[in-house]
Amino acid sequence: MSVLAIDAGTTGVTALVVTEDGRVDSRGYQEFPQYFPEPGWVEHDPGEIWRATLAACGTALERTGTRPTCVGITNQRETAVVWDSDTLAAPRPAIVWQDRRSAGICARLRQAGHEPRVSALTGLRLDPYFTATKLTWIAENDPRSWARVLSGEAVVGTVDSYLVARLTGGARHVTDASNASRTLLYDLEAGEWSAELCGFFGVPREALPEIVPNHGVIGVTDPDAFLGLSLPIGGMAGDQQAALFGQACFSPGDVKCTYGTGSFVLINTGSKPVRPGGGLLTTVAWQSPSGEITYALEGSIFVTGAAVQWLRDGLGLIGRAPESEALARTVPDSGGVVFVPALTGLGAPYWDPDARGAILGLTRGTTAAHLARATLEAIAFEVRDVVEVMTGSAGLRMPSLKADGGASGNDLLMETQAAQLGVPVERPAVQETTALGAAFLAGLGTGVWSCADELRETWTLDRRFEPVGRDEKAHEAAETAYARWLKAVGRARSWA
Repeated sequence: MSVLAIDAGTTGVTALVVTEDGRVDSRGYQEFPQYFPEPGWVEHDPGEIWRATLAACGTALERTGTRPTCVGITNQRETAVVWDSDTLAAPRPAIVWQDRRSAGICARLRQAGHEPRVSALTGLRLDPYFTATKLTWIAENDPRSWARVLSGEAVVGTVDSYLVARLTGGARHVTDASNASRTLLYDLEAGEWSAELCGFFGVPREALPEIVPNHGVIGVTDPDAFLGLSLPIGGMAGDQQAALFGQACFSPGDVKCTYGTGSFVLINTGSKPVRPGGGLLTTVAWQSPSGEITYALEGSIFVTGAAVQWLRDGLGLIGRAPESEALARTVPDSGGVVFVPALTGLGAPYWDPDARGAILGLTRGTTAAHLARATLEAIAFEVRDVVEVMTGSAGLRMPSLKADGGASGNDLLMETQAAQLGVPVERPAVQETTALGAAFLAGLGTGVWSCADELRETWTLDRRFEPVGRDEKAHEAAETAYARWLKAVGRARSWA
């Protein structure tokens, strides 16, 4: 038996066919365009996401000798999508999670005194990152599209909801608990949409999707819409929660970091939500068909892998993202250069939408290699920022870090990360754990696997990166570099 996993990420869609023993049998990938119509704005065309999904799945299915028994979905979270209830066409671009255009709306609600109540209900913050503020922006700035939402001609949701609608030919309008918990419209304790929060943001409850558990049959694909296939959709989750599941972090205290477009540190906190403050978010990890919810703490970093993409696309320093390691290794250090990649503001633990990217410490001797190395160091520093809060104010111990995502394949980054954290970093054999988590959830929901213990047995280690340990000189260098990073962050904050 095998499972088709769809990972609709921020820059492209990956499809994996995962076998019963947890092996990736085949894969497909299709990138889709990014649009930046104004400074701080990031948009996607939902139709292009759907076409990329069809292309990626078609490639993965052509390359496998097995017929999948079910489909799992994982997705970029928080992105706000509007689509027609009947035709499924999107009347406007999706507003991506990285987009900062709703900063003024957040400030207005904060000044009105709503943030404490919103945070108490959701475990989140009033920040442009989350879906509801984007929907409020659409209501105030795109009256034609919003009128269709108010009339019931169009509905709203996140990318998972949109994909399920397309996969089922419009038969299902649903989201899962993990994605719902990232919208600012979900009551964390009640486990349902909040009428009070919908009122704060002006979002009609009837336009929102039904919330379903993360595994169990959610719907069935329509052969006319999806490559001639009629398959049960057995599970779905937001990308970071799916990665936590794919890393087999099933026990409280298990922690992972996904190095993707952004980086996201999640720690399983068990059956009760923990609210530590300090820039961390409380979120649903997953919900079982019985209704039992597992929670997590999350530190969300907006730009990490995207900074390497910027070296490629914005500056033309490299031709492919993996070339960043080879370029960075041509110099022993960053030469005092610090890159703060606040290209869309700063997430945890700073939560500063007005921060902007900065490169400091440039001299006549600075080269492209120094900037490449500073970029990789910045990713490690950003993750350490979050871990310092988790292990400090949150009082959680981190004996090791499980790493996944595209950038986890960069050995220099993983070495730097272990040096900065002072704990081992473990990279699994299957680094695409976001898609793997979607496969695990779908298979668990349809009987491919019977329990979490079976899934845990499929996790295998690729490489363990040890910290610098007792090497006093290396430790001192790591601490000096981190202190320089903190100083640079202070220069980048509140810039806009």
